[in-house]
Amino acid sequence: MKGTEGGSVACEDMPEIARALFAAGGRMQMVYAWQPEEGVAELRYLASPPESGRFLMWRCRPDGEAPSLAAIWPAMGWYEREVMDLFGLGFRNHPEPNRLILGDDIAPPFRAERGAAEGVERRGADVPRGLPELDQPDVQLLPFGPVRADVLESAEFTFFYVGERILHYHPHLFFKHRGMEQRFAGLTPTAGAVMAERVSGVGSVAHGLAYCQAIEAALSCEVPRRALYLRVLLAELERLYNHLHYLGHLAGTTTLKVAEAQGKLLEERVKQLNARLTGSRFLRGIITPGGLRRDLAPEDWLAGALARLRAEAARFIDLLEHSDSHRDRLITTGRLSRPVALDQGATGPVQRASGIDRDLRRDHPYAAYAELPLTVAVREEGDAYARALVRAAEIEASFALIERVLMLLEEGKVHEALSAVPGAEGLGWAESPRGTLFYAVHFGTDGRLKRVKIKSPSFSNWRVFPFTVHETNMMDYAINEASFGLTIAGCAR
Repeated sequence: MKGTEGGSVACEDMPEIARALFAAGGRMQMVYAWQPEEGVAELRYLASPPESGRFLMWRCRPDGEAPSLAAIWPAMGWYEREVMDLFGLGFRNHPEPNRLILGDDIAPPFRAERGAAEGVERRGADVPRGLPELDQPDVQLLPFGPVRADVLESAEFTFFYVGERILHYHPHLFFKHRGMEQRFAGLTPTAGAVMAERVSGVGSVAHGLAYCQAIEAALSCEVPRRALYLRVLLAELERLYNHLHYLGHLAGTTTLKVAEAQGKLLEERVKQLNARLTGSRFLRGIITPGGLRRDLAPEDWLAGALARLRAEAARFIDLLEHSDSHRDRLITTGRLSRPVALDQGATGPVQRASGIDRDLRRDHPYAAYAELPLTVAVREEGDAYARALVRAAEIEASFALIERVLMLLEEGKVHEALSAVPGAEGLGWAESPRGTLFYAVHFGTDGRLKRVKIKSPSFSNWRVFPFTVHETNMMDYAINEASFGLTIAGCAR
């Protein structure tokens, strides 16, 4: 696959490869399945080695099942369960073989005639969704959702608790699994960009960018320089409104209602700038394979508007920092240790708040990021306060990046024509406001998309989140959840 290094291996060799990667300081990213031929299933394993600038991908064709890597890389557990649910492939010795996405009575919709297990073991089928069996009269069970207050997305959270103390927490997220990856099948590259922007509404640019870069890698397309810089501009505007919304929402959970309103007002101001620049508050309809659909003209007015907004955002962040009642509720809340963050696959601001210094914009630069100065904020504490500080620092970094882009922006074309190549495949990535985002695209023999795989940051961080809830208290739960900045649409693709 273009954009990666690697090759074909035997499925039985993958545990040894995973252990070697772990020892070297690399990281497994995901595994997914697809059908290169009718009735034949193939697994693809994506990893990032310790050195920056490249990705590894191995492919193998299982004979019904493959060895599970979850005991070596726990973060792989959800990806393997997703493959089991959707493709009917088994993973031997998986520690959590319960259903993740589909109900127990639903057959795998993409089961291949060959390379799929006839009977995948589902341990604990009598215990819904892998919940622990507890027979303690003083332990209370609280299933919360899937319909929740306000306009929150559908999810059911199960709490086992005594008094205010949460003993165990289990999220059930896939009530509205939309099958977005399958919707790409049969689309042209250009139509696929429209679909990618709608996988997660608040990540339209990141999804569109990662998708288009995968298409461009597959088709060996070189994007014009002006378009590369404008893509950075759009990506950082998206990061700004997401992080400002985050700080406002987090303030609301600590009962600072004025601060919540102010943060969301600043978010609205950024969205108004987005609409003036592109015609879309969510920056949709601009990024397309080969560059941009049309040129943008931010040079004359955007710098001044952002300078005023930058000062207001800095004042807002300073007021939050000096609000003791807000800061005290965040410190020590929802602590995520560095080892757990690494093992379970945390990404984005969540991992950087736990001491893991990784950012795709710097480590695997794309668009024009290699030519721009980037400050990556990292904290060691791993609590809600650290996660808020990381995002606050990223707001200032985004303003600085946009200012630099506007200074360096040159005249030129913004689109390069490309032609589909039957059988081509490529990998694209972006550092979204919530973390690492990957798109792997496969073309069919007709030159249209055959398989698109998405690794979304919320899918990763939702797996991590429960580890910060166990053995905490009910009063801190809403603050902790808000500090992760999770979306369910981005998870249940």
